[in-house]
Amino acid sequence: MSEYLLEVKNLKQYFPIRTGWFGTKPLKAVDDVSFAIKPGETLGLVGESGCGKTTVGRTILHLYKPTAGEIIYDSQQITPQNVHNFRQSMQIVFQDPYSSLNPRMTVSDIVGEPLDIHSLYKTKQERADRIAELLGLVGLNSDHARRYAHEFSGGQRQRIGIARALAVNPKFIVCDEPVSALDVSIQAQVINTFEDLQKKLGIAYLFIAHDLLVVQHISQRIAVMYLGRIVEMGDSDEIITHPAHPYTQSLISAIPIPDPNIARTRTRIPLEGDVPSPLNTPSGCAFRTRCRYATEKCAQERPQLTEVAPGHTIACWNPHD
Repeated sequence: MSEYLLEVKNLKQYFPIRTGWFGTKPLKAVDDVSFAIKPGETLGLVGESGCGKTTVGRTILHLYKPTAGEIIYDSQQITPQNVHNFRQSMQIVFQDPYSSLNPRMTVSDIVGEPLDIHSLYKTKQERADRIAELLGLVGLNSDHARRYAHEFSGGQRQRIGIARALAVNPKFIVCDEPVSALDVSIQAQVINTFEDLQKKLGIAYLFIAHDLLVVQHISQRIAVMYLGRIVEMGDSDEIITHPAHPYTQSLISAIPIPDPNIARTRTRIPLEGDVPSPLNTPSGCAFRTRCRYATEKCAQERPQLTEVAPGHTIACWNPHD
């Protein structure tokens, strides 16, 4: 048996884009991504908008059919033919709590729908008790079950989405930027809810986000994506305090620091240029067109993830501390 709950190996997700009357070209949203997550662990996935983070999460769950690669859950490979066997074990919390809930359904119907689909109750009372239990787990009360989604705040709606994901007792949840649409004060409450649930239920998370501070707080490990590829991965504290890839260094330098005295002493590392189109990715290292350390080798050969410290890997020909 593997020590990992989820293993992603050489995952690719290409979307055919029409380039003329008859021609198409692949948009490489995810290009050869590999990582693994242990039971009860949180892996944070960060990067700029459009780098492929959400596509990774949705492809793992086969909401998109993978172009290539392997997705292994609990030592079993997931395929389009057997994916229905894993629906109870793997769930997702969507980014937008406003559009991910059906406005015509009550909270009871929304949270109870997975119970109906998978026949997880015998009597109506058992169903109602389970819904009340799930709402209590995420900080809501049973009276909320009779109300509609539009009657709740953004944070409460996201809690409803979390309760829906928990209904089938999953061991792995893709958290697709679950706090990015919320106020900062509400973000902390929702993150604490995720952490409490992990402690109680032993759930593993793939936590997708832009905010590195949020990811550092909730994740044991962090993977940094750029243009469909992972460029750095390691323990959260190691990535934040000793980033080795120029892209990661730039992202971390942009994190706001509340102390103005410390902020004035820090060097900001701005990213140069624009993100290249995934339809026309640069040769060699995809980041080379924006990298201040780029050399001729960067244009000719694509770097692979190599270990620079125990458990800390980067894809770069010219790492800098």
